[in-house]
Amino acid sequence: MIPSSARVIVVGGGIVGASVAYHLTKLGWSEVLLLEQNALAGGTTWHAAGLVGQLRTSNSMTKINKYSVELYPRLEAETGVATGWKTTGSLIVATSSERMIQLERTMAMAELFGVKAEMISPDLAFTKWGSLMRVDDVLGAAWLPDDGKCLPKETALALAKGAEMGGARILENIRVLDILRQNGRVTGVRTLDGDIEAEFVVLCGGMWTRELGLKIGVNIPLFPVEHHYVVSEPIDGAFDELPVGRDPNRCIYYRGEGNKIMLGAFQAYTKPWDVQPVPLDFSNALLEPDWAKYADPLAAGKWRIPALEKAKFEKFVNGPESFTPDNNFLMGETPELHGLFVMAGFNSVGIASAGGAGKYLAEWIVDGEPSIDLWSVDIRRFGTALNNRAFLRDRVTEVLGLHYQMAYPNREPTTGRNLRLSPLHNALEKAGACFGQKAGFERPNWFARDGIEPVAEYAWGRQNWFPMHKLEHDATRKSVAVFDQSAFAKLELTGRDALGVLQRLCSNQIDVPIGKAVYTAMPNLRGGFESDLTVLRLGEQHFRIITGSSQAVHDADWIRRNVLETKQVSLTDVTEQYAVIGLMGANSRAVLEALTTADMSHEAFGFGEAKYLELGYSRVLAVRITYVGELGWELHIPNSQAAQVYADLMRVGLSYGMQNAGHYAINSLRLEKGYRAWGADISPEDTILEAGLGFAVDWSKEFIGKAALQKQKQNGLTRMLVSFVLENPEAMLWGSEPILRDGVTVGYTTSGSYGHTLGAAVAMGYVKNSSGLDSAWVRAGQYEIVVNSAKYPAKPFLRSPFDPDRQRILQ
Repeated sequence: MIPSSARVIVVGGGIVGASVAYHLTKLGWSEVLLLEQNALAGGTTWHAAGLVGQLRTSNSMTKINKYSVELYPRLEAETGVATGWKTTGSLIVATSSERMIQLERTMAMAELFGVKAEMISPDLAFTKWGSLMRVDDVLGAAWLPDDGKCLPKETALALAKGAEMGGARILENIRVLDILRQNGRVTGVRTLDGDIEAEFVVLCGGMWTRELGLKIGVNIPLFPVEHHYVVSEPIDGAFDELPVGRDPNRCIYYRGEGNKIMLGAFQAYTKPWDVQPVPLDFSNALLEPDWAKYADPLAAGKWRIPALEKAKFEKFVNGPESFTPDNNFLMGETPELHGLFVMAGFNSVGIASAGGAGKYLAEWIVDGEPSIDLWSVDIRRFGTALNNRAFLRDRVTEVLGLHYQMAYPNREPTTGRNLRLSPLHNALEKAGACFGQKAGFERPNWFARDGIEPVAEYAWGRQNWFPMHKLEHDATRKSVAVFDQSAFAKLELTGRDALGVLQRLCSNQIDVPIGKAVYTAMPNLRGGFESDLTVLRLGEQHFRIITGSSQAVHDADWIRRNVLETKQVSLTDVTEQYAVIGLMGANSRAVLEALTTADMSHEAFGFGEAKYLELGYSRVLAVRITYVGELGWELHIPNSQAAQVYADLMRVGLSYGMQNAGHYAINSLRLEKGYRAWGADISPEDTILEAGLGFAVDWSKEFIGKAALQKQKQNGLTRMLVSFVLENPEAMLWGSEPILRDGVTVGYTTSGSYGHTLGAAVAMGYVKNSSGLDSAWVRAGQYEIVVNSAKYPAKPFLRSPFDPDRQRILQ
């Protein structure tokens, strides 16, 4: 018999669901019910390769995997169920100079993330792999000694056993048909065996999760693809403790499997498992072997491990698993239905991440908010447009291969393009735009000129767009540039309590005159940034909120869940109703004056003001703000009139030296000015004071997070965001480069670009000192930034490196 109720119902009994249940019980929640539609660990888990590497692209993601490495070895002693854990280490070989740079950059960050790692010689790599691995083409290798492997199914069963020991109940062969809900909140689940009430439901159903979400209007963008590996017959010299080997240039990984060798692949493009829906009874099952698709990885494996050349293969595993549009998994509470959490779409890192992800999701459920920055996997980063089935089917064919593709700066997806288009798209394409994609929107990154094709050529140094980027950057500083900023999210908050709601949510003073713009943070209880945004007051109780392109769902959800029940407001996403054209530079005023009769002088139209203008045949909302540090306006235009306004601006602007400019120029211009970017320089873990944005706090009013900020203000800081400019004009900065102070590592860059006005690369990054720091401490140090294993002297700035007194903005 199924129970009538539980506090938490976990749907899905793979390693992910078992980890969530296990960690909930560790936090003292015993009324946990895990429901599996077939047999435990019978979905993706049972056929996974079992690799557990620690080092990821961010500190938070590395924390998740590091915890898995700590957890899996101790589960057998705790539960009596063996996980097969072995600390084998990981070995990543580089066969090109570009791959060597990537590995050197990765190893440089490992120390900061607390992971043991080093670069080793080809000869040492040869000996670590039992002399079975060919290294005559290897330039070097990364060695991570604490990585390991486990038996995936057994590890899931150990977690499930641990959950039961903590009071959880686990039921197999219980199929969830629907999620019960009322008044925007989950109330339980409906199964073939009856309804079960619950305060929380957690969907951990892997590739089955999207379909369940669609039934209840919840957005869960993932899609299954085929993932292949083979296992050889016994090989002389092979043994189970061989390190996990990876040859990313050949898209393969390999490890010992007893006295055999497992050879797996992350091909650049793979096949979607194009079934609709995913069969509910697909348990402990595989797809048919596809030796033709596996021909290239097999040839690569035989090259890397010559003993495979004549070996036979006893097993071909073609196991489907779910992937997301950006190669990061989905985690957190859904914005559509409160109390419903999701943890799915693990993109082939489910075994490595399940331990830590289960821990942090359990904390999120119990505490009501995540304890670390989980934005890169937060389910709210995706809007409904990216849950389109045709888009997902195309995109995921590329995503699997991203694990081993070169992680170049600014790398853009090649599949699933032209999903969301600005009204200016066609005109910008004709002008030579090279587009990138953000939140599904096509945005110009840069504009090709002088016969150059608008195609990015990636590199660790200056990429092919560098000369065009300089032209766009310089045009903004010296004359005028036009930017398509339509992809930035726009929310409108109205209703009798709109002002009061924003006053409570925002750190800055929102009760300003109608027609004023306010830059502010929306802090969490810790004083960290749930978002930073610009609020336009358009009426007594009418506000337009301008935030990041990928933050629309997240920010709207944060606002809604923090509106007190007694308040009356309405929140609407108007992103796709209005285009936004940024007109920036010293000549921007002259261009506008040629198209309007309005007084555009500084005295009549001051900084931070918003006014409706007649511009040619159109009526636009002009806002005098800037994200590039120049005199300028952001023009909010109804989509139907955007193309005409752009044409008018270009016609008039040519005589003033106007150029089209893209988002790469925005990035370099804002870094020269020290403007922060949410998701890079500021996050839920970074406080307003640490980020140096205390000017965006009105201490005279009450707001979420104020108490934490007051306490930090009183106790002092241990970390601070600093701008850096390299002294060497040739090097490039991209972000994720270690920062040294007097020879000691004190942090890493959070974002970087080339500052053409400054004549050198510019970046931001947090510097830390556990015993406390202040501006004097920061300025007293001598700094270097590690770029591709070389150290470059850098000058620190606590104010803007360019125009710190804002003279250009206020002219």
